[in-house]
Amino acid sequence: MTYMLILSTGIALVVSLIMGPLLIPKLHQWKFGQNIRLDGPQHHLRKAGTPTVGGIIILIAVVVAVGVCAFPLNMPVLICLLSFVLFGVLGGLDDVIKIVKKRNLGLTAKQKLFGQFVLVGVILALAAWAGRGTDMVLPFVQGSFEMGWLYYPFTAVLLVGMINAVNLTDGLDGLASGSVIFSASAFYCIALILWTRGVNEAWEIAIFAAALVGACFGFLRFNAYPAQVFMGDCGSLALGGALAALAVMTRTEILFLLVGFIYVVELLSVVLQVLSFKARGKRIFRMSPLHHHFELGGWSEQKVVAVFWGCSFVAATVSAVVFFLA
Repeated sequence: MTYMLILSTGIALVVSLIMGPLLIPKLHQWKFGQNIRLDGPQHHLRKAGTPTVGGIIILIAVVVAVGVCAFPLNMPVLICLLSFVLFGVLGGLDDVIKIVKKRNLGLTAKQKLFGQFVLVGVILALAAWAGRGTDMVLPFVQGSFEMGWLYYPFTAVLLVGMINAVNLTDGLDGLASGSVIFSASAFYCIALILWTRGVNEAWEIAIFAAALVGACFGFLRFNAYPAQVFMGDCGSLALGGALAALAVMTRTEILFLLVGFIYVVELLSVVLQVLSFKARGKRIFRMSPLHHHFELGGWSEQKVVAVFWGCSFVAATVSAVVFFLA
């Protein structure tokens, strides 16, 4: 059985490596170029026109790998796959609007949030129908905590926040795709730990997480600095939706905050920046999200990405160890 986990990663990796050279020229041909924020770091302006919507590569790679290695799909992995694809579609809609209207903003913030809450609601409803229950694992504490009906509003807000946090992290070449490799690896380990504890359906969840790792590795071939393609919201929202579903199906929604430590920091930097500017008329950071703060402080893009990857690795490792000891 172990070979299926390796096969899932391998298939996703190979499919993404094949899809890149096939899709990127087409995106150039269709003029699916990225519009760059004028208020961002000035050296980012040279990235204007780099093809976006490259998240399709990740989507196809994961769907193919999971379809081959986890067929017939059980309900937990089907929920993970559905969340991954639906959030990819929502992000793709946002990307298309940006491209058609030739602007940096697609869906409005209200439209995007509404769509995200609807999709999270669908995922939570399916999880409840599949017998997920309303308990969750608490880090550093043995056993789980029963939340009752409060589980649903609490989890919905938490997941939408984390999905947007992953989206915010996608601002430098390879930053989001590399970070998700570590986050998905943490959930891969968590799923395997559950499987060894008798949760049989966790095996397919591990296959899904393994496919995410392989697809992101392959995508990095084209997304690492200097990026040949950007994933767009099509990719970042899909990855956020995938990680959120993994958290739900492994009952580790709270631990997700540690797994995705770097996403939490990125989101908090934006929230604090906005609150500070509205309350005091002053900014805390040179620019938010936080990765831009370090760029404007003189760090190279590669250094920022490397440091953030390192933080993601540590957070993922600690998360897996914490879950093992719980």
